[in-house]
Amino acid sequence: MSTHRFAVTGATGQLGRHVVETLLDRGVEPGQVVATGRAVERLEDLAARGVVVRRADMDEPATLAEAFDGVERLLLVSGSEPGDRVRQHTAAVEAAAAAGVARLVYTSIAGAGSTPMLLAQEHTGTEAVLADAGLTVTVLRNAFYVENYTAQLPTYAEHGLATAAGDGRVSLALRREYAEAAATVLLEDGHEGAVYTLGGPAATMADVAAALSEVSGQDVTLARMSVDELEQVLLGAGMPAAAATTFADVDRGIADGELLVTTDDLTRLLGREPLPLREAVAEALKA
Repeated sequence: MSTHRFAVTGATGQLGRHVVETLLDRGVEPGQVVATGRAVERLEDLAARGVVVRRADMDEPATLAEAFDGVERLLLVSGSEPGDRVRQHTAAVEAAAAAGVARLVYTSIAGAGSTPMLLAQEHTGTEAVLADAGLTVTVLRNAFYVENYTAQLPTYAEHGLATAAGDGRVSLALRREYAEAAATVLLEDGHEGAVYTLGGPAATMADVAAALSEVSGQDVTLARMSVDELEQVLLGAGMPAAAATTFADVDRGIADGELLVTTDDLTRLLGREPLPLREAVAEALKA
Protein backbone atom coordinates (compact mmCIF):
# COMPACT_ATOMS: atom_id res chain seq x y z
CA MET A 1 0.00 0.00 0.00
CA SER A 2 1.27 3.46 -0.94
CA THR A 3 2.62 5.71 1.80
CA HIS A 4 2.82 8.82 -0.39
CA ARG A 5 0.57 11.84 -0.03
CA PHE A 6 -1.26 12.65 -3.26
CA ALA A 7 -3.03 15.82 -4.32
CA VAL A 8 -5.42 16.36 -7.20
CA THR A 9 -6.31 19.81 -8.50
CA GLY A 10 -9.76 20.39 -9.89
CA ALA A 11 -11.27 17.65 -7.73
CA THR A 12 -14.55 19.58 -7.90
CA GLY A 13 -14.59 18.79 -11.62
CA GLN A 14 -15.38 15.51 -13.29
CA LEU A 15 -11.91 14.25 -14.23
CA GLY A 16 -10.31 15.24 -10.92
CA ARG A 17 -13.16 13.67 -8.97
CA HIS A 18 -12.73 10.41 -10.90
CA VAL A 19 -9.01 10.37 -10.05
CA VAL A 20 -9.67 10.87 -6.32
CA GLU A 21 -12.24 8.07 -6.36
CA THR A 22 -9.84 5.77 -8.21
CA LEU A 23 -7.05 6.38 -5.70
CA LEU A 24 -9.43 5.46 -2.88
CA ASP A 25 -10.71 2.40 -4.76
CA ARG A 26 -7.12 1.23 -5.14
CA GLY A 27 -6.50 1.26 -1.43
CA VAL A 28 -4.94 4.65 -0.76
CA GLU A 29 -5.91 5.77 2.72
CA PRO A 30 -8.27 8.78 2.56
CA GLY A 31 -5.94 10.84 4.75
CA GLN A 32 -3.21 10.46 2.14
CA VAL A 33 -5.34 12.09 -0.56
CA VAL A 34 -5.70 15.86 -0.83
CA ALA A 35 -8.66 16.94 -2.96
CA THR A 36 -8.43 20.57 -4.02
CA GLY A 37 -10.65 23.02 -5.82
CA ARG A 38 -12.20 26.44 -5.61
CA ALA A 39 -15.65 25.42 -4.39
CA VAL A 40 -14.63 23.15 -1.53
CA GLU A 41 -18.26 22.81 -0.40
CA ARG A 42 -18.63 20.46 -3.36
CA LEU A 43 -16.09 18.16 -1.70
CA GLU A 44 -17.87 17.76 1.63
CA ASP A 45 -18.75 14.14 0.94
CA LEU A 46 -15.07 13.34 0.37
CA ALA A 47 -14.14 15.15 3.57
CA ALA A 48 -16.69 13.01 5.40
CA ARG A 49 -14.83 9.95 4.13
CA GLY A 50 -11.53 11.24 5.55
CA VAL A 51 -10.08 12.84 2.41
CA VAL A 52 -8.13 16.02 3.10
CA VAL A 53 -9.96 18.90 1.40
CA ARG A 54 -8.14 22.15 0.67
CA ARG A 55 -9.11 25.24 -1.28
CA ALA A 56 -6.89 25.89 -4.29
CA ASP A 57 -7.48 28.78 -6.67
CA MET A 58 -4.89 29.23 -9.39
CA ASP A 59 -5.73 32.93 -9.41
CA GLU A 60 -4.72 33.11 -5.73
CA PRO A 61 -1.17 31.70 -5.37
CA ALA A 62 -1.32 31.82 -1.57
CA THR A 63 -4.04 29.15 -1.62
CA LEU A 64 -1.81 26.91 -3.74
CA ALA A 65 1.06 27.05 -1.27
CA GLU A 66 -1.24 25.83 1.47
CA ALA A 67 -2.98 23.26 -0.75
CA PHE A 68 0.29 21.61 -1.81
CA ASP A 69 1.95 21.62 1.60
CA GLY A 70 3.28 18.14 2.42
CA VAL A 71 2.24 16.74 -0.97
CA GLU A 72 4.64 14.34 -2.69
CA ARG A 73 2.76 13.49 -5.89
CA LEU A 74 0.48 16.02 -7.58
CA LEU A 75 -1.94 15.71 -10.47
CA LEU A 76 -2.35 19.08 -12.15
CA VAL A 77 -5.63 18.84 -14.04
CA SER A 78 -5.61 21.47 -16.76
CA GLY A 79 -7.80 24.47 -16.10
CA SER A 80 -11.05 25.25 -17.88
CA GLU A 81 -10.62 28.95 -18.60
CA PRO A 82 -9.22 29.48 -22.12
CA GLY A 83 -6.82 32.38 -22.36
CA ASP A 84 -5.79 32.18 -18.71
CA ARG A 85 -4.52 28.64 -18.48
CA VAL A 86 -0.79 29.14 -19.02
CA ARG A 87 -0.72 31.85 -16.35
CA GLN A 88 -2.78 29.75 -13.97
CA HIS A 89 -0.80 26.59 -14.60
CA THR A 90 2.47 28.49 -14.11
CA ALA A 91 1.27 29.59 -10.67
CA ALA A 92 0.48 25.97 -9.79
CA VAL A 93 3.82 24.70 -11.08
CA GLU A 94 5.72 27.35 -9.12
CA ALA A 95 3.76 26.53 -5.96
CA ALA A 96 4.44 22.82 -6.44
CA ALA A 97 8.16 23.46 -6.79
CA ALA A 98 8.19 25.68 -3.71
CA ALA A 99 6.31 23.03 -1.73
CA GLY A 100 8.83 20.36 -2.63
CA VAL A 101 6.45 18.20 -4.65
CA ALA A 102 8.48 15.22 -5.81
CA ARG A 103 6.42 14.35 -8.90
CA LEU A 104 3.92 16.31 -10.95
CA VAL A 105 1.57 14.76 -13.49
CA TYR A 106 -0.11 17.08 -15.99
CA THR A 107 -3.18 16.44 -18.16
CA SER A 108 -2.33 17.85 -21.58
CA ILE A 109 -3.82 17.15 -25.02
CA ALA A 110 -2.88 14.83 -27.85
CA GLY A 111 -0.55 16.56 -30.28
CA ALA A 112 0.66 19.25 -27.87
CA GLY A 113 3.88 20.71 -29.22
CA SER A 114 3.15 19.73 -32.82
CA THR A 115 -0.51 20.34 -33.69
CA PRO A 116 -1.62 23.80 -34.86
CA MET A 117 -5.02 23.18 -33.24
CA LEU A 118 -6.02 26.25 -31.22
CA LEU A 119 -7.24 24.14 -28.29
CA ALA A 120 -3.73 22.73 -27.87
CA GLN A 121 -1.77 25.97 -27.70
CA GLU A 122 -2.12 26.58 -23.96
CA HIS A 123 -1.19 22.96 -23.29
CA THR A 124 1.93 23.44 -25.41
CA GLY A 125 2.72 26.56 -23.38
CA THR A 126 2.21 24.73 -20.10
CA GLU A 127 4.45 21.87 -21.18
CA ALA A 128 7.17 24.44 -21.90
CA VAL A 129 6.75 25.84 -18.37
CA LEU A 130 7.03 22.33 -16.93
CA ALA A 131 10.18 21.63 -18.92
CA ASP A 132 11.88 24.58 -17.23
CA ALA A 133 10.49 24.05 -13.74
CA GLY A 134 13.07 21.65 -12.37
CA LEU A 135 10.38 19.18 -11.33
CA THR A 136 10.04 15.48 -12.08
CA VAL A 137 7.12 15.48 -14.52
CA THR A 138 4.90 13.02 -16.35
CA VAL A 139 2.69 14.37 -19.14
CA LEU A 140 -0.58 12.72 -20.12
CA ARG A 141 -1.63 13.92 -23.56
CA ASN A 142 -5.29 12.96 -23.62
CA ALA A 143 -7.39 12.83 -26.76
CA PHE A 144 -11.14 13.43 -26.50
CA TYR A 145 -13.71 12.24 -24.00
CA VAL A 146 -16.75 10.24 -25.10
CA GLU A 147 -18.70 12.56 -22.79
CA ASN A 148 -17.85 15.53 -25.05
CA TYR A 149 -20.48 14.09 -27.38
CA THR A 150 -22.90 12.25 -25.11
CA ALA A 151 -23.48 15.44 -23.11
CA GLN A 152 -24.81 17.06 -26.29
CA LEU A 153 -27.37 14.36 -27.08
CA PRO A 154 -30.48 16.56 -26.56
CA THR A 155 -29.09 19.15 -28.96
CA TYR A 156 -28.04 16.54 -31.49
CA ALA A 157 -31.43 14.83 -31.36
CA GLU A 158 -33.17 18.13 -32.10
CA HIS A 159 -30.78 19.77 -34.55
CA GLY A 160 -28.36 17.07 -35.70
CA LEU A 161 -24.66 16.70 -34.97
CA ALA A 162 -23.11 19.68 -36.74
CA THR A 163 -19.60 18.83 -37.85
CA ALA A 164 -16.80 20.07 -40.06
CA ALA A 165 -14.66 17.00 -39.36
CA GLY A 166 -15.55 15.22 -42.58
CA ASP A 167 -14.47 11.60 -42.40
CA GLY A 168 -11.62 12.36 -40.00
CA ARG A 169 -11.26 10.12 -36.97
CA VAL A 170 -10.88 11.09 -33.32
CA SER A 171 -9.69 8.77 -30.54
CA LEU A 172 -12.33 8.58 -27.79
CA ALA A 173 -12.31 7.15 -24.28
CA LEU A 174 -14.39 7.65 -21.17
CA ARG A 175 -13.36 10.30 -18.70
CA ARG A 176 -13.03 7.63 -16.01
CA GLU A 177 -10.59 5.70 -18.24
CA TYR A 178 -8.30 8.70 -18.55
CA ALA A 179 -8.66 9.15 -14.78
CA GLU A 180 -7.69 5.53 -14.13
CA ALA A 181 -4.58 6.01 -16.28
CA ALA A 182 -3.68 9.14 -14.31
CA ALA A 183 -4.10 7.29 -11.02
CA THR A 184 -1.81 4.52 -12.28
CA VAL A 185 0.90 7.06 -13.07
CA LEU A 186 0.51 8.67 -9.66
CA LEU A 187 0.69 5.37 -7.81
CA GLU A 188 3.48 3.62 -9.68
CA ASP A 189 7.16 4.39 -9.96
CA GLY A 190 8.82 4.26 -13.36
CA HIS A 191 6.78 6.95 -15.13
CA GLU A 192 9.14 9.80 -14.33
CA GLY A 193 9.86 11.97 -17.36
CA ALA A 194 7.43 10.05 -19.57
CA VAL A 195 5.07 11.62 -22.09
CA TYR A 196 2.06 9.40 -22.80
CA THR A 197 -0.41 9.98 -25.62
CA LEU A 198 -3.74 8.53 -24.58
CA GLY A 199 -6.83 7.73 -26.60
CA GLY A 200 -9.41 5.02 -27.07
CA PRO A 201 -10.95 3.58 -30.23
CA ALA A 202 -10.94 5.88 -33.26
CA ALA A 203 -14.29 7.04 -34.61
CA THR A 204 -15.65 9.33 -37.29
CA MET A 205 -18.48 11.70 -36.50
CA ALA A 206 -20.72 9.35 -38.47
CA ASP A 207 -19.69 6.58 -36.07
CA VAL A 208 -20.48 8.82 -33.10
CA ALA A 209 -23.89 9.75 -34.48
CA ALA A 210 -24.69 6.08 -35.17
CA ALA A 211 -23.65 5.00 -31.66
CA LEU A 212 -25.69 7.78 -30.06
CA SER A 213 -28.73 6.82 -32.15
CA GLU A 214 -28.43 3.12 -31.41
CA VAL A 215 -27.91 3.46 -27.67
CA SER A 216 -30.39 6.26 -26.99
CA GLY A 217 -33.10 5.24 -29.44
CA GLN A 218 -33.14 8.83 -30.71
CA ASP A 219 -32.36 9.69 -34.31
CA VAL A 220 -29.10 11.63 -34.43
CA THR A 221 -28.46 12.89 -37.92
CA LEU A 222 -25.17 14.29 -39.20
CA ALA A 223 -25.07 17.87 -40.46
CA ARG A 224 -21.89 18.24 -42.48
CA MET A 225 -20.54 21.72 -43.10
CA SER A 226 -17.39 23.79 -43.48
CA VAL A 227 -15.33 25.06 -40.56
CA ASP A 228 -16.60 28.61 -41.16
CA GLU A 229 -20.19 27.39 -41.23
CA LEU A 230 -19.69 25.45 -38.00
CA GLU A 231 -18.29 28.54 -36.32
CA GLN A 232 -21.44 30.45 -37.30
CA VAL A 233 -23.63 27.65 -35.92
CA LEU A 234 -21.78 27.78 -32.60
CA LEU A 235 -22.08 31.56 -32.47
CA GLY A 236 -25.79 31.26 -33.18
CA ALA A 237 -26.11 28.84 -30.28
CA GLY A 238 -24.72 31.49 -27.94
CA MET A 239 -21.11 30.37 -27.69
CA PRO A 240 -18.63 33.24 -27.13
CA ALA A 241 -16.71 34.19 -30.26
CA ALA A 242 -13.29 32.95 -29.10
CA ALA A 243 -14.73 29.61 -28.01
CA ALA A 244 -16.66 29.22 -31.27
CA THR A 245 -13.47 29.76 -33.25
CA THR A 246 -11.57 27.30 -31.06
CA PHE A 247 -14.15 24.52 -31.20
CA ALA A 248 -14.77 24.89 -34.92
CA ASP A 249 -11.02 24.51 -35.30
CA VAL A 250 -11.20 21.26 -33.30
CA ASP A 251 -13.24 19.77 -36.14
CA ARG A 252 -10.62 20.97 -38.60
CA GLY A 253 -8.04 19.22 -36.44
CA ILE A 254 -10.09 16.01 -36.40
CA ALA A 255 -10.38 16.16 -40.19
CA ASP A 256 -6.60 16.48 -40.38
CA GLY A 257 -5.97 13.59 -37.95
CA GLU A 258 -4.68 15.74 -35.10
CA LEU A 259 -6.72 13.93 -32.42
CA LEU A 260 -6.10 10.45 -33.78
CA VAL A 261 -3.93 8.48 -31.35
CA THR A 262 -1.89 5.56 -32.64
CA THR A 263 -0.13 4.54 -29.42
CA ASP A 264 -1.27 1.81 -27.02
CA ASP A 265 -0.38 3.98 -24.01
CA LEU A 266 -3.91 4.03 -22.61
CA THR A 267 -4.23 0.26 -22.92
CA ARG A 268 -0.91 -0.27 -21.12
CA LEU A 269 -1.75 2.11 -18.28
CA LEU A 270 -5.22 0.61 -17.85
CA GLY A 271 -3.98 -2.96 -18.13
CA ARG A 272 -6.85 -3.63 -20.55
CA GLU A 273 -8.40 -2.29 -23.73
CA PRO A 274 -10.57 0.82 -23.32
CA LEU A 275 -14.24 0.21 -24.00
CA PRO A 276 -15.47 0.07 -27.59
CA LEU A 277 -17.39 3.14 -28.70
CA ARG A 278 -20.92 1.76 -28.35
CA GLU A 279 -20.27 0.42 -24.83
CA ALA A 280 -18.59 3.65 -23.80
CA VAL A 281 -21.52 5.70 -25.12
CA ALA A 282 -23.93 3.44 -23.20
CA GLU A 283 -22.00 3.93 -19.95
CA ALA A 284 -21.75 7.68 -20.42
CA LEU A 285 -25.45 8.08 -21.17
CA LYS A 286 -26.40 5.92 -18.20
CA ALA A 287 -24.25 8.07 -15.92
